[in-house]
Amino acid sequence: MTKILFVCHGNICRSPMAEFVFKDIIKKAGLDDRFCVASAATSYEEIGNPVHPGTARILDRLGISYRGKRAVHLEKTDYAKYDFLICMDSANVRNTLRITGGDPDNKVRKLLEFAHSDRDVADPWYTGNFEKTYDDVLTGCTGLLEYIRGNTAKPYL
Repeated sequence: MTKILFVCHGNICRSPMAEFVFKDIIKKAGLDDRFCVASAATSYEEIGNPVHPGTARILDRLGISYRGKRAVHLEKTDYAKYDFLICMDSANVRNTLRITGGDPDNKVRKLLEFAHSDRDVADPWYTGNFEKTYDDVLTGCTGLLEYIRGNTAKPYL
């Protein structure tokens, strides 16, 4: 089983969007039983809060369930639990490395790296543009699945 943790600052906008978009992609590909997917925050500001209404609107429109999701904090122990810690931006990478104590196994990556870009995922908390964020998330998540499929010895992927 491939374990993926999506990470952003508050775990209410970008990382839950990525979590549930990726879950939808793998479900449609018939691979949902081959993955464990979650999301977390590098800050404590939104812990316990639900998905941001802007993210909820996008997911609702797409028919993607996010029921029960509440913001949780990234913990040092998550590094050992997950194969990938996928960050939404460079600040998230720095904070993830601080929390986990480093990245000896090269698990910490930015989402858009999987779309051959060094760009950060647009942050709708500041831009208000959840559509742009969704475009970035979809592009990154699609690339992530392609990357995993191309770099695994597991025949089901």
